[in-house]
Amino acid sequence: MNAGPGGDLEGLGPIRGAVEAALKRMSQEQWTQRLNVKDGSLWTSDPEKAKEIAGWMGWLNVAGDIAQELEQFTDLQRDLEGEGYTQAVLAGMGGSSLCPDVLRHTFETPDGALTLDVLDSTDPSTIAAVSSRIDLGGTVFIISSKSGGTTETLSHFKLFHHREHELDPEHAGHHFIAITDEGSRLQELAEANDFGWVFLNPADIGGRYSALSYFGMVPAAVMGLSVTRLLAGAQAMGLACRTEDPARNPGLFLGAVLGTAATNGRDKCTIVCSPRVATLGAWLEQLLAESTGKEGKGIVPVEGEPLGAPDRYGQDRLFIHVRVEGDQDSEQELAVEALRAAGHPVLVLEMADTYDIGGEFFCWEVATATAGAILGINPFDQPNVQESKDNTRAALERYRQTGDFGIDLSAEPMQGAEELLNTIKPGDYFAILAYTEPTPEVDEALRRIRVAIRDRFGVATTAGYGPRYLHSTGQLHKGGPNTGVYLMLTDQRGEDIPIPGEDYGFKTLVQAQWAGDLKSLRDHGRRVAMVPMSDDRAVTLAQLLMLAEQIPVSG
Repeated sequence: MNAGPGGDLEGLGPIRGAVEAALKRMSQEQWTQRLNVKDGSLWTSDPEKAKEIAGWMGWLNVAGDIAQELEQFTDLQRDLEGEGYTQAVLAGMGGSSLCPDVLRHTFETPDGALTLDVLDSTDPSTIAAVSSRIDLGGTVFIISSKSGGTTETLSHFKLFHHREHELDPEHAGHHFIAITDEGSRLQELAEANDFGWVFLNPADIGGRYSALSYFGMVPAAVMGLSVTRLLAGAQAMGLACRTEDPARNPGLFLGAVLGTAATNGRDKCTIVCSPRVATLGAWLEQLLAESTGKEGKGIVPVEGEPLGAPDRYGQDRLFIHVRVEGDQDSEQELAVEALRAAGHPVLVLEMADTYDIGGEFFCWEVATATAGAILGINPFDQPNVQESKDNTRAALERYRQTGDFGIDLSAEPMQGAEELLNTIKPGDYFAILAYTEPTPEVDEALRRIRVAIRDRFGVATTAGYGPRYLHSTGQLHKGGPNTGVYLMLTDQRGEDIPIPGEDYGFKTLVQAQWAGDLKSLRDHGRRVAMVPMSDDRAVTLAQLLMLAEQIPVSG
């Protein structure tokens, strides 16, 4: 696994000297020792803020702590099997959903284990699709929220608890598992509704650093995975990340590369993963974007963008290739080598097998914290996330009073998109924010649009589905550098699904969410355009692709 020497300097090309200087400074200032004793002064000179930061570093020890209580996962697996459950649905957002989503795509479900769906959307078509795949009588719902007050997750709970109650009023609550912090609203709901299982997570771990806590390991157990092996990989990496020499410390070395690249103009971290761990990029995207995108600074993670020829990229890129032994894609390998040969900085991280992903989670957590110290920001807060939530509430209240969200739709959408694209300049990144149901066809269409924009303008591209990206890259969009160009796609298809106990449904909620985020982006002076999609989404996506391929590029 990637627990040996820190990394290879040879492929870093134009940033090698700067990385070596950073590693020397880190050694002189004893960063390894300070990190591992949770010394908040790594990130701030303010004693009070340093104390607050230290209170968010429980992730450093959680793998070892949970490894002492492995029998609880065995008991959970036995209970679920004994009670006849065959399916599970995890309702969560951001840090509560991304690790389980990576695990379900990385590992095959063992015989006799529960299949897992992840629901992290308020889009009615997405909720309907998940609902159509499950049998309520044989399904357990994992309600996952650190705060216990996440609007999307509570709405999912209300919907499925209502349906289970209609099916079997006496045992409805037993179909639910809660993962949350002690004293949260979700813990209260779990106790009031007689949940079958409740897991209380350590409060000193933020959502995006929670993969190796109950938020990641309970779903892993439900899927029948070996929590023992996942945690063993993390613990081995934890030992490696105690190596005093930063150049031989996997986490600090990776952090030095990430932070140094960003401070030297290469802030577009392009993530390339072997096929079996392809979805790891989505977890890394949140970790990097939400941790570093603040105070006008930030690392822009670029995941899911197909690799192109070296001359398609500007001088703002860093490439990181996560490889699993025996899982090489020949085209991917050749493309990465061509980038390296052309002088782009490339770092390769090796995994011995897929269970090493536990170690990879920990390595990147250390690296992201380290990169934050280099950038001079607090990697454990998310100061701009709340405003989109506040704007969503305001949009809902406006809708109750007026019947609309206050968004002007009179402009011709494609004209607005064209005007937006005309603002792209070198060093920018182009982001698609798609409030619609994810499908393979939509995924492919978005990839093609991204490639056309990258090749035509020479800029990095990203894509996220709403509202999930609000709990991931949304912090970077508002708090990071003003280099983003945002194309928001909205979807009016499908029947509304009422939310029990509320005077609005999911269709209204998701509309309020994109309206709220649109306002947030505009309030921050970001370049953004909104395009409503037609009922046949393929038509709108084809029009956007044609625009991306044909728009004249100045200069």
